Amino acid sequence: MRILLQFPEGLKQKAAQYARQYEKEGHEVFLSASACYGACDLALDEAGWLKADKIIHFGHNRFMKGDLPIPVEYVEYKLDMDVEGLSAVLPHLGGGKTIALATTVQHVHQLEGMKQFLENHGKRVLIGKGERAQVPGQILGCDGGAVKSVEKDADAIVFVGDGMFHPLALATEKPVFAYNPSARTVKRLDTEIAALRKRRKGAITRAYMCKRFAILLSTKPGQFNMAGAQWAKKELDKRGFEAMIVAANEIEPMALKNFMTFECLINTACPRMSDDTEEFGKPMLNLDLLQELLEIIDGAREGGKKKGV
Repeated sequence: MRILLQFPEGLKQKAAQYARQYEKEGHEVFLSASACYGACDLALDEAGWLKADKIIHFGHNRFMKGDLPIPVEYVEYKLDMDVEGLSAVLPHLGGGKTIALATTVQHVHQLEGMKQFLENHGKRVLIGKGERAQVPGQILGCDGGAVKSVEKDADAIVFVGDGMFHPLALATEKPVFAYNPSARTVKRLDTEIAALRKRRKGAITRAYMCKRFAILLSTKPGQFNMAGAQWAKKELDKRGFEAMIVAANEIEPMALKNFMTFECLINTACPRMSDDTEEFGKPMLNLDLLQELLEIIDGAREGGKKKGV
């Protein structure tokens, strides 16, 4: 069988090891060198050109819904942690009795053990389910639903995992404590989450003065949102703005800067891309914030009409 192996950046160092293993099994093996941002980012183009029989995608679990043009096998990368290390979180929780618990795909296989540990220390533990994440308690950079679905009943949020990318997806006003099982450190993230929310809202203020919009449409299989792009263009056109859909597999700041006419970017791809608005040099709104902008514009115009009467 001809197979294409795809790895996220942190696992590419293990690519040759896996390739040798599959070759020993008699397969013809190719490695994808393209950047991989998650389970939404499948190497379908490369697989098509190579006429591969299958993609083996490492590091994530299934994300895509519906049929794909080529079979995709997902191989999770699991990292075992010392669950008792969660004792470092307990002093930070104060009198909070009810905890919403979430983690990443690397640690979700130990979620029940984490829950049991916290319950043994007097906590009530809630585990929710996101929209895109495959299993309860798992969060993605674009899906914090595992927390959002239960946060109203929680006193605090505990996230287990490395890095800040995933916990910053938790758009919550409850205290968020991130436990890094590798470093055994705890960090409270309320300030960072609030700053990110403020930055996103600030983009609306900057976009209010814009007249020419680029609507970003990603051709990555898990990010492709033609309906969203067409809706954005229709709504902006209807209000007299100039709006064009710009399609790309890799949405790069430098490439977009060459389209000098556009003043504002509307993002229909990965919602976390808007966190990098400084790199793009222009305000960037996800579709939910575009809706808010349109409501503000409509309200201002209606108010102007009434004053003119």
